[in-house]
Amino acid sequence: MEKLPLEICMRIFCFLDYHNLAVAQQVCRKWKLMASEDALWSNLFKERWGGDHAAFYSPIGSKLWKDVYEVEDRCDRVGVGLKIIREGSDYYLVQLGEKQRYLGSRKNGEQVSGNSSHTLSSERGFTEEGSLAEERSCRGILDKILFFIGDLEVASADAKRSRVI
Repeated sequence: MEKLPLEICMRIFCFLDYHNLAVAQQVCRKWKLMASEDALWSNLFKERWGGDHAAFYSPIGSKLWKDVYEVEDRCDRVGVGLKIIREGSDYYLVQLGEKQRYLGSRKNGEQVSGNSSHTLSSERGFTEEGSLAEERSCRGILDKILFFIGDLEVASADAKRSRVI
């Protein structure tokens, strides 16, 4: 595809579904740029949810159709309520399809508290070593609870989908 004109490459990308388009973005920089084209994601959105839905959810400001598509897809998969989801080994708090906060990762056991760069110790003013150790212990328990809830959500997702009403 290196020698093909850009127009032909884009026509080929138009035939891809969203899974394959996302995979194509990981091949090389050129494919990432082509597969991120706003018109491709706009067409995918319209195909999946219709033109009326697309008119209502059209991106505002610096948002791209790809971002809008990801949010709507996440809403379809996990719902619009407040949920903890797992993507790979990372956990996120999601509401209305938007990732609200990064909760942590199973890989490195590291947790980040949202956009804030402050730790709990700096917010509460802890300076003693004993308080710091106690705080780390509590944080470890909270991490385990969050990871358990996330694992439970993932494990029960198939059961929820196949439940007959």
